[in-house]
Amino acid sequence: MHILICENSIDGIFSGIYHAYERRYGHKNTQLSTSEGIDTYQLFCEYEDIPPDATISQKVANTLISRMGTEVYYEICQAISAYESPREQKKYINKAEAVYKTVVLGLSISHGSKVLDYLGSPYVNRVFQLSRSTFNEAHHMLGFLRFSELENGILFSRIHPKNYILPLLADHFTDRLPQENFIIYDEPRKVAAVHKSGSRYMLAEAPHVNENFLTRFSDQEQEYRSLWLTFFHSIAIEARKNPKLQSQNLPKRFWQDTIELSGTP
Repeated sequence: MHILICENSIDGIFSGIYHAYERRYGHKNTQLSTSEGIDTYQLFCEYEDIPPDATISQKVANTLISRMGTEVYYEICQAISAYESPREQKKYINKAEAVYKTVVLGLSISHGSKVLDYLGSPYVNRVFQLSRSTFNEAHHMLGFLRFSELENGILFSRIHPKNYILPLLADHFTDRLPQENFIIYDEPRKVAAVHKSGSRYMLAEAPHVNENFLTRFSDQEQEYRSLWLTFFHSIAIEARKNPKLQSQNLPKRFWQDTIELSGTP
């Protein structure tokens, strides 16, 4: 068995798929895995590291779009963007392998755009589950994400998502707020979506941020924060507080990004 190890990203997994075809070992004799998906090495298997390559990744993306359609392509990208916990990696099919074998199936049937209807395939089923996880969190976050106006007028939001949903959020708010300068910062991944008024957004690695600068809010922002906290606490009924229900409606990992629940005005 030939096992190709790729980076846990769209470019990484697409590069792995490209090389899986290029090596011609046969799809039954080839597996794709991210480095996180390998717990122990198996006997009688050959392992090869595949570096991510943006040019190769784009070739694979073009093939998927032309042969299977844009909808399937986006579903696959959402699946790749999903987070897999160590428990999930042991319990379910590895994400890279699921995507790889789904692509193989999609390219082998006459109507590749219908490949995600083949839910009887464990690979397709896994891709569907991962894609749904990413989509659901992004949909939830669209109604939850908070922007704060900094003293220089930039709208800033800090998020802590489980899945890599930053591009989905940036696309949405670029369309909704085309004339605003805003930044959405994915703190766990240290990546920021930066949007300049009148243009498209760009993704940038942000391993170090100036926390002092990001907490210097405009006077208007401070006023609205104070008003919102006053309203939030004034309508609360002490006897009806239900933290368990509250955490079901809004997971605790999001609380740190809300001023009324984080305890930070």
